[in-house]
Amino acid sequence: MPLPTRVAVVIPAFQAAATIGDIVARVRAALPGAQLIVVDDGSTDGTGDAGRGTGATVLTHSENRGKGVALRTGIARALADGAAALVTLDADGQHPPADVPRLLEPVVQGRADVVLGARARDGAMPLARRVTNWLSASLASRIGGQRVHDAQTGFRAFTRAVAERVQPAGDRYEYEANFLLDALRAGFRVTSVAVPTIYGPPSHFRSWRDTWRMAKAFARHAGRIVVGAS
Repeated sequence: MPLPTRVAVVIPAFQAAATIGDIVARVRAALPGAQLIVVDDGSTDGTGDAGRGTGATVLTHSENRGKGVALRTGIARALADGAAALVTLDADGQHPPADVPRLLEPVVQGRADVVLGARARDGAMPLARRVTNWLSASLASRIGGQRVHDAQTGFRAFTRAVAERVQPAGDRYEYEANFLLDALRAGFRVTSVAVPTIYGPPSHFRSWRDTWRMAKAFARHAGRIVVGAS
């Protein structure tokens, strides 16, 4: 995919030494010319060194501060370096790098401001995950007045304007929920691209604590949930 604009790919990474090299290589193969930014969020397994070995820009937190902080750090660097479009994806292989160009296409063509890599709620997704995925997507759709297929995905593309305007609260997984909901509330155009449902290493998502944080992110928009978007 030719890049008519400057693209940065931000990869938050924690304890991902075993996978980060492959992820960076596959992103580079899919999207030559993009800036790759790996944010090592206080890993102790050599993630940062493995990332530097790929030639990506590696930013390091001295301690684990959370996925939201890692994304905030990477997005700030991308903006400082002049990115006009940004992609975020995880370091554990659960987001397919080969689909980055498809994710970017609606942004580059000016058809959307935010693009979500939407996973199918089928047998590949555990039942409990399917329920929470459906619920969060339904709530986000009601809050934003636009159809949201997967509100929990961290595989996203968005414009510089979105990155500059949307400054969500939260340091961990709730950051991504707040980012999407704030973008919807701001009136940005959100669309989805279907991507495979892939599960690899165990997630760093902490069931009770992070679920509570996510619930609070949606509760901030209780009025919209009740009456819908105007």
